[in-house]
Amino acid sequence: MARRTTTLEVLRTERLSPHLVRVVAGGPELAQFPDTEFTDRYVKILFPVPGVEYPEPFDMDMIHRDLPRADWPRQRTYTVRALDHDRGELTIDFVHHGDSGLAGPWAATARPGDVLRMLGPGGAYAPDPEADWHLLVGDEAALPAIGAALARIPAGRTAHVLVQVGSAADELPLDTPADLRLRWLHRAEDGTGQLLEAVRGLEFPAGRVHAFVHGEAAEVRDVRRHLTRERGIERDSLSVSGYWRRGRDEEGFRVYKQEQAEADRAEEQVSAGR
Repeated sequence: MARRTTTLEVLRTERLSPHLVRVVAGGPELAQFPDTEFTDRYVKILFPVPGVEYPEPFDMDMIHRDLPRADWPRQRTYTVRALDHDRGELTIDFVHHGDSGLAGPWAATARPGDVLRMLGPGGAYAPDPEADWHLLVGDEAALPAIGAALARIPAGRTAHVLVQVGSAADELPLDTPADLRLRWLHRAEDGTGQLLEAVRGLEFPAGRVHAFVHGEAAEVRDVRRHLTRERGIERDSLSVSGYWRRGRDEEGFRVYKQEQAEADRAEEQVSAGR
């Protein structure tokens, strides 16, 4: 089956913070973009390789069949912050750290009329309305999904939110009907360990938690281990995923995820044999 590519145009951009750029896109093809139930709904944005001519209409299956791998568009995965079919708008927030990387610099220089192509959406998480309370942990890359999730947590539930950002200038307003307990963590020099220590220091409310832990892969791994081993939270009450890996681009991150999955399987086998 052919993978559907959605082609949109940039409508406007907004600098939300020193390191976050919002891009709002639309166009006729947005009408067919699915409005799924997931709050971690993500797309794979396609960036053309300079100098390569692609078929029109754009067709990823044809590209994979007819072009060498080096000419395939580069893919970067981003969460859809908001989708409004009535207004014809799809919103994506991009982390921007200067000229490094691919998607961040593109977003920082995007102008109305620029093309935005993407595959998807995917997704797997939405906050369980029956959970007694919610825990959401992440960094700038997870902020769009955290913001989307908070909008869906019902009144009368507590949402503990721990977010690591560069500084106070990177803090954003987060709205929710829930009882919000929000803590911003300003990244230390090496950027490691803060989320784990914050979760360790949190006094968990009574009742069943539904937890969302997404962000830098090593940080996420450590928090997951704490939640499952020290807090005794069942896997089906967790949504855990690394969005990126320090020191690697997305291609390198895919390799890391494969390596980590193999290491986790081996670790589970050892634990089961004890």
